[in-house]
Amino acid sequence: MKYHIYGIGNALVDIEYEVEVPFLSDHQVEKGMMTLVDESRQVELIAALDKHMVKKQSGGSAANTMIAASQFGANCFYSCKVASDDWGDFYVDDLIAAGVNSNLTMIDRPSGHTGRCLVMVTPDADRTMNTYLGITAEFSQQELVPEALKQSDWLYIEGYLVATNVSQQSMVAARRLADQHQVKTALTFSDPNMVKFFKEGLDQVIGSGIDLLFCNEDEAMTYTQTQSIADAREALKQIAKTFIITQGSNGAMIFDGDTFVDIEPYSVEAVDTNGAGDMFAGAFLYAISHGHSYAQAGKLASLASSKVVSQFGPRLQWYQAKEVKQYLLRDH
Repeated sequence: MKYHIYGIGNALVDIEYEVEVPFLSDHQVEKGMMTLVDESRQVELIAALDKHMVKKQSGGSAANTMIAASQFGANCFYSCKVASDDWGDFYVDDLIAAGVNSNLTMIDRPSGHTGRCLVMVTPDADRTMNTYLGITAEFSQQELVPEALKQSDWLYIEGYLVATNVSQQSMVAARRLADQHQVKTALTFSDPNMVKFFKEGLDQVIGSGIDLLFCNEDEAMTYTQTQSIADAREALKQIAKTFIITQGSNGAMIFDGDTFVDIEPYSVEAVDTNGAGDMFAGAFLYAISHGHSYAQAGKLASLASSKVVSQFGPRLQWYQAKEVKQYLLRDH
């Protein structure tokens, strides 16, 4: 089967909560960041959060991107790792319902604990994540499905994988396989901490250069060790043929390989910024894999991410994705 996008990344059940800012300081949680925690710490937080839960769904950054692209009409495959526990069962069923093909339906899942991400959303729409990786920390080359990757237009790699050695090696292996079969490679830096603490691992994944990079302003300047976006974007040309720097409420900046394109934001009242970057990447990859220009893809991605931040959770409803897609088609 031919795929538009083959993604690799962590498989986490996202459990979303509404909390007040003092809750974070009271429980020594670093606001606005993704922090890796052990299972006992996460169980302690779940008990404290108790009645604050809003929703749960299959997630992980790249999973959210694959689901978004699938909703817009891309044929997607996602390689990941979950356990044969109840959380794993939930994850597989939810991924199937979202229309994404996966290695999970081809294997007997191992025993262990499926990863979970607690997403704590404060009234300022900021999202703070505490993640217990569980078995996804063991994501390895065994989870790759070479035949599916070879038959894809794009490989999409989640930067969070760089945090463990075995997963980082799988990123490099997937990248090499993509190169061998003329599959374009897209990478997201995922989080400022990944760039800050795992730059050497990211450099190994990037190798001699990638086709498309997704990052935000903080990640761009941290990676390039520059003090301004103007300097960062020039430095990024050395590692990526094309790239997108998302700028939150200020929209995004795209380098299409030739020129810079400024993507205007859509003004909305943000409720929850969780998944905004994942949605942007999914909408963008859908558009460029279906013949649209980088400028058109940027408009679609900007609109889609504005929709997702105006509600809780990292996904759109199917009807919302259809409405956003119709806007792009009208513009085209």
